[in-house]
Amino acid sequence: MNITVIGTGYVGLVTGVSLSEMNHNVICMDIDKKKVEKMQQGISPIYEPGLEELMRKNIKLGRLQFTTQPDNAFKYADIVMIAVGTPQLPNGSANLSYVEEVAKSIGKYIRRDTVVVTKSTVPVGTNKYIKQIIDNNLVSNVKVKIASNPEFLREGSAIHDCLYGDRIVIGVEDNQTAEILEEMYKPFKTPIFKTDINSAEMIKYASNAFLATKISFINEVSNICEKINANVEDVAEGMGFDKRIGRAFLNAGIGYGGSCFPKDTNALVQIAGGVAHDFHLLKSVIEVNNNQQKVLVQKLLDRFDGNIVGKKIGVLGLAFKPGTDDIRDAASITIINYLLNEGAEIVTYDPIAMEKAKKVLSPKVIFANNLEEVIEDVEAILLVTEWEEFKIKGLKFYAEKMSSPIVFDGRNCFSLEEGNDLDIEYYSVGRSPIKKERFILNK
Repeated sequence: MNITVIGTGYVGLVTGVSLSEMNHNVICMDIDKKKVEKMQQGISPIYEPGLEELMRKNIKLGRLQFTTQPDNAFKYADIVMIAVGTPQLPNGSANLSYVEEVAKSIGKYIRRDTVVVTKSTVPVGTNKYIKQIIDNNLVSNVKVKIASNPEFLREGSAIHDCLYGDRIVIGVEDNQTAEILEEMYKPFKTPIFKTDINSAEMIKYASNAFLATKISFINEVSNICEKINANVEDVAEGMGFDKRIGRAFLNAGIGYGGSCFPKDTNALVQIAGGVAHDFHLLKSVIEVNNNQQKVLVQKLLDRFDGNIVGKKIGVLGLAFKPGTDDIRDAASITIINYLLNEGAEIVTYDPIAMEKAKKVLSPKVIFANNLEEVIEDVEAILLVTEWEEFKIKGLKFYAEKMSSPIVFDGRNCFSLEEGNDLDIEYYSVGRSPIKKERFILNK
C-alpha cells in the first residue's frame, strides 16, 4: 500500500519506518526542512534503539521517503496517518492546532479516495471533527473515510512495540475501512481489536491513566512501607503473583514522566470535566505523582538538616527513563531546579539526554563527561534515571570511589543486601535506609 505519515516525532517516525519494513511504500512528511534533510540521509532526529538501521535499510530499498511537500506526500496515498503532536495546554487539555492544520492540508492536497487515520492522541470526538475539517477543505471530488488507530509505543523500545505489539486498536465507522486497515497491518501478525471511533480514542487515554494509577499506587504504598519498616519491593513482588494485578508498573520510585502519562492523565481529567464528571481518582493519581518527585529531595534535605547551600550534589540521569533522550516532564528537571533554589551546586551526567537538558536547565548546572566525573568530589549523589551504565558497576563502586559515599537512589537500583556489606549511606524508596555508624557520627 501507499501510505503517508504526517509528523516525524516518536510516533510518526517509528510508525512510518515500521510500515516500510513490512513492505509498504511510505512517505513521511514534516514541515521542518533541516529535519527532513537529515532523515533523507538516514539520520534520526530522535534517539531510539534500532531506528536508524531500519531507516537506512528501507531508504536504500526505496520503500521509505521523506518530504516537506504535501503535494508529493498526498498524490498517491491510499492511507494518510496523522501523527503530529498534541501538547498540553495550560488547563491540561490537548492542543489540537497541529492536527487542525494537517486536516486542512489533507483536504487541499488529496486527489483520490483516502482513508485518514489518526495516530495522535486526541480527545474523544476529535476524529469526527477532523473529518469535518477535511470535508470543508476538499478541492477534489474524492471520498474520505476516517479512523482512529491509537499508538501504544514505549520510548526506548518503540520499534519492538510497533513490530511486535500486544494489540492494534482500530476505531472505524464502517467495515470497508476496517478491512483496508486490517490489510495494512496484516504483515505485523498482531491481534487486531475493532471498535467504534469514540471507544478507540478512549482506549488510549484509559490505558495510560490505568498504568499511571498503578505507579502512583505503589508509590503511596512505598511511603507507608518506609514508616512501618516494610520493603516495598517485596510487597510489589508478592502482589504481582496475583494474575489479576500483575507485576508490571509496580516499581516504586520518584514518579512517572515523559510525553504520555503526564499529558494524557491531565487530558482525561479535562475530558471528564467536559461531560460534567469529576474524576476524583485520576486527580489524586496526578497529585501523588507530583509529590513523589520531591521525595528524593526531601530525603537529601533531611540528611543535611535542611541546609544544602554550597554543597556539591551529583545527579545521575536526565532522561525520564532509560533508552531515550526525552526529558519532557522528567523528574530530573524538577529535582535539579529545586536543588538549585536551595543553594546547591549541581553536577550531572546522562549517557544520551545531555544536549536536550542543556537547553532547559540553568547555566549554573555542570555537565560532566562521564559517571566518574560526577562522583569525584560531590557530597552526595541522587540516582534519578536507572541507566544500565549506573547500575552495572554495583553499589560497591560508589562506596569505593566517592569521598563521601552518600547515595539517594530514586529508582531502587541496588539491593539492601549489597548495601549492608559496604561503608555507605544508602537511601532508596519504600525501603529502610542504610546508615553506617561512622557516617551517623560524622553527620
